[in-house]
Amino acid sequence: MRSKERSRGPRAAARDGDLTAAARIRDAAILRFSRDGFGVSLRTVAEDAQISGGLILYHFGTKEGLRRACDEWVLREIRESKRAVLGTGETGPWLAQLGQTDHFAPLAMYVARTLQAGGEAAAAFFDHLVDDAAGYLEEGVRSGVITPSRDPYARARFLTGMSVGTVLLEMSLRSQMLRDGDFTGFFEAIAEATTGPGLELYTQGLLTDRQMLDDYLMYVTDPPAGTDDGDIAAARP
Repeated sequence: MRSKERSRGPRAAARDGDLTAAARIRDAAILRFSRDGFGVSLRTVAEDAQISGGLILYHFGTKEGLRRACDEWVLREIRESKRAVLGTGETGPWLAQLGQTDHFAPLAMYVARTLQAGGEAAAAFFDHLVDDAAGYLEEGVRSGVITPSRDPYARARFLTGMSVGTVLLEMSLRSQMLRDGDFTGFFEAIAEATTGPGLELYTQGLLTDRQMLDDYLMYVTDPPAGTDDGDIAAARP
């Protein structure tokens, strides 16, 4: 049975002793941006953090500066959590993360809100997600946990898009849960619907052979490096 132990949302203070005003502001901003998007005022964030609006400007300069700090922290948290699982293949960290929905749900929602907003900031954020994914997937390849790819970056981009796309879809299908502010329930519902089939797909595969892949590689005019006729033939089961 899955542990119901909860963390306290995106609070670095709870984990690493960071009790500064800047950390409180950042954490409050992540939660508020996750709930209401990036149109909220600094005054609202200040009220959530129980500090003065001037203190936000002192620490971050502008709303854009605050958002950059939130971006960096969210990306770091996601990167470290993925590395803890994919870098070694140990199930302990992964199972522990399943019991920390309160912590990870606002982070995932922040990602969704960022991409939903569109524009250059969203494109840059997605590129960071993909770069990080390529990094921790490569760590998994080196440790023998992840199967090597002929195009690691393209695979990282595809997997990141699938993950984010699922959340964006569910935001439309389960919009009432978000209006009610039930982030934890929202992401628990996603996890229950996708974890089993996702693990089956990633661990057992979908197709029984690689014929379609080989045919595609022969079809494209400029296949990735290392996929000439000899390589394809040698790779056939």
